[in-house]
Amino acid sequence: MVKWSNEQYKDWLGDKLMSSSSTKKKSKYNAQRTNVDGITFDSKKEAVRYIELKLLEKAGKIKQLKLQPDFKLLDSFEYENKKIRGISYVADFQYIDMESGIEVVEDVKGVKTQVYNIKKKLFLNMYGDRYAFKEV
Repeated sequence: MVKWSNEQYKDWLGDKLMSSSSTKKKSKYNAQRTNVDGITFDSKKEAVRYIELKLLEKAGKIKQLKLQPDFKLLDSFEYENKKIRGISYVADFQYIDMESGIEVVEDVKGVKTQVYNIKKKLFLNMYGDRYAFKEV
C-alpha cells in the first residue's frame, strides 16, 4: 500500500486533471468534461471521485469498481398499440465496500434535477434492499 502525504496526493491529482478537456459548447449546468485514464467524465467532480475510488481500490478498501452501471426501472410496454420505452437509471459508480461487504451505488451530483429525483426514488424502491445508495 502506498502512503502519500496530502501534498503528494494534490500534486498527483493536479497532474491527472491537467488532461481536462473543455469542449466549445458549455454544459447546461456548467460542468466541464474531464479525461482521466482515457475515460471522459461529465464533470471534474466525477473525475476526482473516480481517482479517489481507484486509490481506495488499490488500498483494498473497495473492490469490483464499475463505471456507469445501468439499472432497469421500468420495462418497455405497449399502450394503445404504441410501444412505450422503458426507463433506466445510469449511476456513476458501483463497488463493494470491503469493510462492510455491502454493494454501493454512487452518484456524483452537482444539480439534482426533477428527473434525477424521480429516478432516485424508483431506484430506491426497486433496489434499496440490495444496494447502499450514496450521493457525493
